[in-house]
Amino acid sequence: MNWHPIGDVSDIPLRGARCVKTPHGKIAVFRTAENEVFAIDDHCPHGNGPLSQGIVHGKAVTCPLHNWVISLETGKALGADEGEVRTLCIRNEDGKLFIALETMMMAAAE
Repeated sequence: MNWHPIGDVSDIPLRGARCVKTPHGKIAVFRTAENEVFAIDDHCPHGNGPLSQGIVHGKAVTCPLHNWVISLETGKALGADEGEVRTLCIRNEDGKLFIALETMMMAAAE
């Protein structure tokens, strides 16, 4: 995989997110209370709400527009809602974060 550096884990507050602009759109990078990091597209599958502005709880984020809950692990809507967003491979090397660009290119080609 082709890994692209996107910053430090310390740039993202616990239970918060930051956005990364890519040629394929904005990616939301989340940090959970347990210090895990996840990367998904920064739009809710329901109304395109900015997931990066949502509330992080456990390994999920609640969209700020219509309260859909999205799994940070799978990108799928939880509960009775249906839909999903693209997830990206992310790597944390001693606090430095990297996302896999090949994953993004393959997903965009589908």
